[in-house]
Amino acid sequence: MRATFANVPTLSAAARGPEDAVRFQAVFTAARSADRAEFLADCGKFEAEPAKEIRTRKFTLAELEEEERSMERLRRRHRDLTAHDVFGGPEAAEAGERLEQCAAACEDYAERVLAAPHQAPER
Repeated sequence: MRATFANVPTLSAAARGPEDAVRFQAVFTAARSADRAEFLADCGKFEAEPAKEIRTRKFTLAELEEEERSMERLRRRHRDLTAHDVFGGPEAAEAGERLEQCAAACEDYAERVLAAPHQAPER
């Protein structure tokens, strides 16, 4: 087995027998599954933030920038997880869907912020 990624150390592994290959894949997939579970939990935390800001009607550009930075971190993390998941773990599709839901929540919040009246502070 050989995995190659740009600017990432590569791993070359040869199984001594079919059971070793199955065991290696199972261990690798379990590790990626744990990573994806953490990612899915982070998606839940992310989605709660814009929902809270909408409930409290906190439509500030500063808060929007913070949400956009958090969204970009989720995108990078998903990209990294996808790059390292050479066997295509069972949570891959769910993680992609959750990332899309997070992006939609961020976009919805952005539209609300930009639609809200912004006034210069009084002097």
